[in-house]
Amino acid sequence: MLQRIQTIYMILAALSMGALYQWFPSLTDDSGAVVMAKNNPLLLGLMGGVVLLCILSILNFKKRQLQFVLNRLAIILNFVLLGVFVYRSLTVSGETLVSEKGIGMLLPIISIVFLVLANKAIKRDEDLVKSVDRLR
Repeated sequence: MLQRIQTIYMILAALSMGALYQWFPSLTDDSGAVVMAKNNPLLLGLMGGVVLLCILSILNFKKRQLQFVLNRLAIILNFVLLGVFVYRSLTVSGETLVSEKGIGMLLPIISIVFLVLANKAIKRDEDLVKSVDRLR
């Protein structure tokens, strides 16, 4: 349901991961060897996994507990993706300009923030439903 705020947050998280794939730079070292590229199966799998979990979470709008769990899994995948980015960028030999790494490495953090906000909204909805059930 698009009228719930957590759906908007999950859409923004999925869009940030799509933007990460679109704008992700290819890191090369001084010798010209590609260290990290967007067609890497590990990075592609992690980014696709986050987007898939966000879409599944949006489609399961009637099952709030499942949405909460799927969002937590997406947050974990984002942390793994962020760890891969940090590891690969720190293992580049030689001097690499910060601007070459780009802002793409910060997009998992933005996605994590949106997923945490979505989980807070899901929790608020779940608490509201439980309080209404107590009155019956």
